[in-house]
Amino acid sequence: MASLDSKRQMSAKNVSYELIYWPGIPGRGEHIRLALEEAGAEYIDHALDKDYATAYMAQIKKNIGDELNPPPFAPPILKQGDLLIYQTPNILLYLGPRLGLAPRFEEDSDGIYHINQLALTALDGLSNEAHDTHHPVSMLLYYEDQKEESKRKAEDYIANRLPKFLGYFERVLRGEASGEGPWLYGGQLTYADLVLYQCLDGVMFAFPKALIRMEKSGEFDSVFRLYKAVQERPSIKEYLASDRRQKYSMGIYRHYPELDEQ
Repeated sequence: MASLDSKRQMSAKNVSYELIYWPGIPGRGEHIRLALEEAGAEYIDHALDKDYATAYMAQIKKNIGDELNPPPFAPPILKQGDLLIYQTPNILLYLGPRLGLAPRFEEDSDGIYHINQLALTALDGLSNEAHDTHHPVSMLLYYEDQKEESKRKAEDYIANRLPKFLGYFERVLRGEASGEGPWLYGGQLTYADLVLYQCLDGVMFAFPKALIRMEKSGEFDSVFRLYKAVQERPSIKEYLASDRRQKYSMGIYRHYPELDEQ
């Protein structure tokens, strides 16, 4: 690997990031946008350039990579200088210490792994499983072709899986390792908090009645406190009110009234 390291031009701090993702939906790319926005980083969001994004996605199956980078499997994709990486948690693992949203290894050699596992857990239970409520049988089928299965899946998700994951994060926030304040780890905002925020926001869009009930129950007060604390961060607040924040539509989080609590 030393030969590759010698060929790669290490990305300087003044090289902007490029995010490549599908146009028209927040999707998994939103976790990366929130990190970049919170940090005030310079970046290009190619999802806002529909022609570019569509053209890039059209050729992705033919992409064989280059001397330094294996080909990406699917978006979100991050480019910085010569580096090209994909997979949401992998991108956040790269960005976290660079954006001040995770401790550097020399400061806390274990911290990045704790933050990563928290982000992975949120993505598992509050993103991937939420998506499966409207596509429980196959990604290749329309929702209308699997409505009955979706109804059963959503009922189980709301009754069992959703409170299990919210309950886990409530325990994390009440534990010593979360530190002072509303954050998940070490008493300061990390990218795991941003991931949990975005997952909660999406689940609120998909299942508003269920989430209103759960918030009113008082069982997950710390979780909803974190949600509101992220929302009030100056950079995040400005971003959420801007045109850069894309609206939910037919992505991971979809609102079908018949799948929500009745």
